[in-house]
Amino acid sequence: MANNIRAEQQKDSPTRSILKAFSWRFIASGATFIISFVIFRQYTTKSYSEILETASIITIVDIVAKLILYYLHERLWTNVTWGKYWKRQAWKRRYRKMHKNNSND
Repeated sequence: MANNIRAEQQKDSPTRSILKAFSWRFIASGATFIISFVIFRQYTTKSYSEILETASIITIVDIVAKLILYYLHERLWTNVTWGKYWKRQAWKRRYRKMHKNNSND
């Protein structure tokens, strides 16, 4: 029991936050590239290579800016304890108590 409590109270390390940021950026920036490419292909008369270059520039800027923002956001939330140590049993008791009181009305 004591080990579980200590494990729950540990925060994510900065390295974990960085790895989470990179893994998410890989997925999200891939989506940004595809969306940019499709939109430029559909709504411009630029050549294929110009569209590829434009979508790539957008994706590079997206990766750099959002990696920094995500990392800062993750580190901020690591220090917020609100909602971090939610106990399911306490929620069940409150839920049952609330519904028991409502059924007596």
